[in-house]
Amino acid sequence: MSWSTEATPDKPSASHAADDVLELRKPHEMIVMMPRSARVTLTGRRIYSALLQIAQTRLVALPGMPAADFMFEAPLAAILRTTGSSGSERTAAKKYLIEMRSLEVDWESTAPGDGVKWRGFSMLSEVALELRRGENWVSWSYPPTIMAALREPQRWARIDLDVLAKLGSYTAVALYEICARYRENPSGVTSRKPVAWWVDALSNGPGPERREWRKFKNERVKDAVAEINAETDLDIDLIEHKQGRVITEVQFAVRKKRQAAMARPASSEPVDATLVLRAETLGIREIKLEGLIKEFGDERVRSQVDVLERRAANKTLRTIDNAFSYLRSLLRNEAPLPETRSEPTGAPTPAPEVPPATPSLRVASPAASTEGSSYLREQIQAMKQEVAALNPVQLKRWVDQALQDLARKGALNAVISRRAAQGDVLHGLLGSAVVYAYADATYGPDWKVDRQLFDSP
Repeated sequence: MSWSTEATPDKPSASHAADDVLELRKPHEMIVMMPRSARVTLTGRRIYSALLQIAQTRLVALPGMPAADFMFEAPLAAILRTTGSSGSERTAAKKYLIEMRSLEVDWESTAPGDGVKWRGFSMLSEVALELRRGENWVSWSYPPTIMAALREPQRWARIDLDVLAKLGSYTAVALYEICARYRENPSGVTSRKPVAWWVDALSNGPGPERREWRKFKNERVKDAVAEINAETDLDIDLIEHKQGRVITEVQFAVRKKRQAAMARPASSEPVDATLVLRAETLGIREIKLEGLIKEFGDERVRSQVDVLERRAANKTLRTIDNAFSYLRSLLRNEAPLPETRSEPTGAPTPAPEVPPATPSLRVASPAASTEGSSYLREQIQAMKQEVAALNPVQLKRWVDQALQDLARKGALNAVISRRAAQGDVLHGLLGSAVVYAYADATYGPDWKVDRQLFDSP
């Protein structure tokens, strides 16, 4: 099998990425997969894309490139959910995972003068399946070159895994990934390639099984084009080039739809599917996540899942035995985890934030505690409104301060830095840090404290 890439002049801007889409920034070198020794199934290709996406999320959260033997891990059920596969396919999924370790690939570039970049790589360096608390978990690793390409791709295609899950044929998935690279390309067309290249690029079998273009087009390509146009954010058209009466080369016209076909009605998903998958990858079931969202709100849960992902990705610390308890404790204490020392397994017990020396505090009743939580939420909302009203120069001061605070706590990562560069500074963990930096400096650290909870001297 070989991985090949098509030449395209432009690197897509990171600003196109949407936070609410389960997205893989797939390096150009890994878009076109041409089997050389064995067939690759639709489910197998989807699973591999899911593994790449999970690994990329972990790598971005790490402060540096991990060791070559670094193992990623996720529940098998969460991986299958990403691919659109059912639980009944778990046995087959295990077989595909084991095969990926022994299946070697070549990575090629079709840009003029490039040729083969990397040869003879296994899709996975290592893979293991184990039962944890009654649930199947997958652990896997990649060759170092794949790790580097995933963490900091020089050029990439934005692949929406939700779209891949909707496509029902291998040819449709392969063609969509190629065309997705040209989503933002001004030319509006893919590279022009010989018909034999396209048959290999869109087939899940080795080259010797290659079909004649006319038959391959009628049997697979026409259906794949129709499926992509019906189910994805792209409209594509086949363009054939002839020499005389013989079709010798092919390319595809690619256009973005004005409104993505896969957009969901706002009321159809009570919980963001991306957040559900991230939580399940950490070992937190959807029903438990829903309970946390009802209690703490979507934004706070999302921010603390970011913290938990960084903690889980740090293999210098002990394994978290109960991710749900850990996340719940983070939310209740609202403090980022210290990542500079080892911590005990199980749920964390970070010290709750308390005000400095003050008059005697009454023992709060449950009603008073509820009022205190409501007060803090109202204060945070008020601070957010003040920050949003700042002019750009004033806002930059607090963004810079927030980035310094996050770096000092070990919570700064590439995602947060990219959001800051793009001006998206009022959401997620970065938004919270900006609000706290502004409020602490403007009103003092007691802005979070409801003074009515304290007795007079």
